[in-house]
Amino acid sequence: MKLFILISLFSFTLNFGAESLAHSVVPDTMAERVKACTICHHHGDGNQEKNTYYPRIAGKPKGYLFNQLRHFRDGRRYHQPMALLLENMSDEYLQAIAHYFSQLDFPYSSPELINLKSSEVELAEKLVRLGDPQRNIPACGACHGDALMGTAPYVPGLLGLTSTYLTAQLSGWRSGSLIRGQVTNCMSEIAKQLSYDEIIATSRWLATQTAEGGGQKALSSDLAKRCYAIFPEGEVRE
Repeated sequence: MKLFILISLFSFTLNFGAESLAHSVVPDTMAERVKACTICHHHGDGNQEKNTYYPRIAGKPKGYLFNQLRHFRDGRRYHQPMALLLENMSDEYLQAIAHYFSQLDFPYSSPELINLKSSEVELAEKLVRLGDPQRNIPACGACHGDALMGTAPYVPGLLGLTSTYLTAQLSGWRSGSLIRGQVTNCMSEIAKQLSYDEIIATSRWLATQTAEGGGQKALSSDLAKRCYAIFPEGEVRE
């Protein structure tokens, strides 16, 4: 009798386990595949606060996202967790990931509350709106759009990011560090012309702005030529 009961319980456990497994099959969707990404990068699910060091990637231009994924994979931009995550992925799969995130449209987090000095505001707004022609520094808006929400398909928006993240990226370009300095492009040239006071003021000002509006369609021909490194080989730049 005891043996019968044990066999019955064992059979019930197997059936229950098989039924539970059937109900817990994970769907093979891109949303499921990129959950390793959304552990760090805000995904608009309401359960994740804005992270200081990991930027929002939802809604960023596809070409920009693809370029960054390639740079991490190929060692031109360094962050060890990203390098390990991407090391065996093909260009085609990286394109699919970039497309997925570029199509997301989640509400932006509220701007940072930073008590900016009037001198910081003046300095930042000059660089953002006018640049500095004497140092060959274009206005931020010339590349990143008048609304600073990016220019399709290779230039990201600058709003909805933390001041800490922005400062780290600009400083990386300026110093030629591993985080950014392995890619020679127009941003590294521009950042090298900036002082650290200008980097900090601009980063703080950008972080306090509300992210709204849409991105631009294309760079001007002059800036497209200057920033040729963001375009794939063979792509025509007008």
